[in-house]
Amino acid sequence: MKLLHKPNLYCWSVFDEDRNIDFHSYVWVREQGAIVFDPLPLTEHDKKHLLSLGQVSHILISNSDHVRNAVALAAETGARIWGPAEEKDSFPIECSQWLGASENILEGLDVYPLDGSKTAGELAFVVEGDTLITGDLIRAHAGGKLCILPDGKLKDKSKAIASVRQLAAIKGINAVLTGDGWPVFREGSVVLAELVDALP
Repeated sequence: MKLLHKPNLYCWSVFDEDRNIDFHSYVWVREQGAIVFDPLPLTEHDKKHLLSLGQVSHILISNSDHVRNAVALAAETGARIWGPAEEKDSFPIECSQWLGASENILEGLDVYPLDGSKTAGELAFVVEGDTLITGDLIRAHAGGKLCILPDGKLKDKSKAIASVRQLAAIKGINAVLTGDGWPVFREGSVVLAELVDALP
């Protein structure tokens, strides 16, 4: 796994040939147990690295298209799976808790449901007040520049844009860790503001 902008944040990635971007999974290492976001399948190397960081306590899934390898990882680690509340009735796997808007649901973790994306109530997460983790709606197909899902993938473009504006208004975001495409490791608030300015 790759060390990110803080000593307690890591990721592993899989290249998607259709889109020519990487898909990412993230790990936030905590004394109370590591939290994994949207886990992709792991190579043996990455699995050993992950398990060396301590117990995995939670797996957080941003949306039903990012279930990925969550069930297998939970079976191996005993982690609890948490998913988006607005997809509860149709979610493809069982979750032990369903998430809506929450501040400090785990110490240092805030949760933001989004409207208008390709799935209902897609979740974004803010870790330690300065790192935004996104699922599908906010992405980056070119380094240093964020974008959103194409119009054809959105359920409601106006609501999706309002959700992006909500995230961009969060104070103190330094990094934006996208599920799809290039992460942004510095001046995240500036890059989010540039995204908002580019939206209709």
